[in-house]
Amino acid sequence: MNNIRSLSNKSPFLHRHAPAGVKRFAWRMYWLWYDARDALAAVVGCIPSHTIRLLLYRTLFGVSIGPRSSVHMRCRFYDPSSVTIGRNSIINRGVLLDGRYPLTIGNNVSVSEEVMFLALEHDLDSPTFDNRGAPIVVKDRVFVGTRALILPGVTIGEGAVVAAGAVVTRDVEPYTIVTGVPARFLRQRSRNLEYKLDYRKLFS
Repeated sequence: MNNIRSLSNKSPFLHRHAPAGVKRFAWRMYWLWYDARDALAAVVGCIPSHTIRLLLYRTLFGVSIGPRSSVHMRCRFYDPSSVTIGRNSIINRGVLLDGRYPLTIGNNVSVSEEVMFLALEHDLDSPTFDNRGAPIVVKDRVFVGTRALILPGVTIGEGAVVAAGAVVTRDVEPYTIVTGVPARFLRQRSRNLEYKLDYRKLFS
C-alpha cells in the first residue's frame, strides 16, 4: 500500500482517489517499465564500443554526460535519466550509478571499478520496510577508490578522496581523504590540483 501511495504521489495520470484495482495495475505496469529500462541499460553496458554506449546512454536513457567523459563497460544504472556526469570524468568498469534520487558527478572525477552509489535504501525501523533516500553529489576532482560505497544524501566535496572499500555515510569535506567503515578523516589532500582527465579504453 505504501508503494501504491508513493506511485500516486509521483504520477500525474494516477489520481489519489483512483480505485484500488487501477492503482495495483498501474503499479505493476510501472515496475515492468522500470525493470525493463534498467535491464536494457545493463545490456547497453556490455557493448564493447565506447562511442555507441555513450550515444545510447544519452539518447535512449537521458543520461547527461559531459564532453570527454567516459563510462566503461558493465556499469549499471537505476533510473538513468536522473544521473548527471560532468566533463572529463571517468567512470570505470562495474560501477553502480543510482539515479532514483538525483546523482550528480562533477568534472574531472575519477571513479574506480565496482564503486556503488546508492541513493535509495530501506528504513530498517519502518514497520512497513519503507524506502528512504536523498540525492548524492560528487564535486569536481574527486577520486573514489575501488569498491567504495556512497550512501544516500552524501555530498563529497571538491578534491576529496574516498579510499578503496570505504563506506561513506556522511558528507566529506573538500580536499580531505577518508577511509574505513564507516569512512573517517585520514588526512588533508593538496589543494593545488590542476589536472584534466581524458582516459578511455578502446574496447572497454
